[in-house]
Amino acid sequence: MTAVLTEKNGTARRSSAPGSPPSAPRRRPGRERAFDDVPRWQIYLPLGLYLLFTLIPFYWMLLFAVRPAGSTSLVPWPMTGAHFSKVWNERSFAVFFQNSMIVGVATLVATTLVALAGGYALARFDFKIKGAFMLALLCSQFIPGALMLVPLFEIFRNLQMINSLGSVVIAETVFQLPLSIILISGFIKNVPVSLEEAAWVDGCSRFTAFRTVVLPLLRPGLIAVGSFAFVHSWNHFLFALMFLSEQDKQTIPVGLNTLIGADSVDLGALAAGGVIAAVPVVIVFAFIQKWLITGFSAGAVKG
Repeated sequence: MTAVLTEKNGTARRSSAPGSPPSAPRRRPGRERAFDDVPRWQIYLPLGLYLLFTLIPFYWMLLFAVRPAGSTSLVPWPMTGAHFSKVWNERSFAVFFQNSMIVGVATLVATTLVALAGGYALARFDFKIKGAFMLALLCSQFIPGALMLVPLFEIFRNLQMINSLGSVVIAETVFQLPLSIILISGFIKNVPVSLEEAAWVDGCSRFTAFRTVVLPLLRPGLIAVGSFAFVHSWNHFLFALMFLSEQDKQTIPVGLNTLIGADSVDLGALAAGGVIAAVPVVIVFAFIQKWLITGFSAGAVKG
């Protein structure tokens, strides 16, 4: 049974009797607009324009890569693979691709392992300089890599690592570690300590408990950190240019730079090299996009 109550402004409203379920609050008209009421064109039009703006450069690169030399057609027909054959065989892109893959995979493994150890230490242990160490990690992100070229070159020269892929791997790993440690630390904090404590009670050591209980739950974070390290090292130009002077040790970004002459540019070969450089990155992101978004969002929850 409901009763009618009169408000101060003279309007009437119904009040539920004692014991009856409360009525749902009435939404004031015009106060909120549901997302479903938004016309679809207001959503798809900006997204379509952004997608078009993003894909046009890729279309031009693919167009120059597959159309014959001297052609001005805006449609890639007839298509040719002469540019790909030229850069792969004549311009040593097969060697560049192999070197980039070695650097990328080695940087991925080194960054993931070191960041995993550092992130676990920050997430599970308390020590006096923990706050200062976290501040140093954050501040290191503001230092451009170009400022470290001279000291890194001197270090690698004294270690006789110039013209070695190991020098590029070490430099890339060092510059990827601060962000990677912060992300892994935040992700480990989301794993309850009680899971490890239960494993300790069952007789597991700290390392065994981490390997069997915590590590499987870190898969999205590890994939996010590893993929970020791989893509950055794959596309990075500066370290490979400075530390690798021999052609058989150079990577794809440096190889693309060799296609640009002082007086002319072979657009077909340059576009074909760009397609070769982009394919591995596109494949990686196509397979790990779900894990990548989950890992970055979860690692940013706590820090």
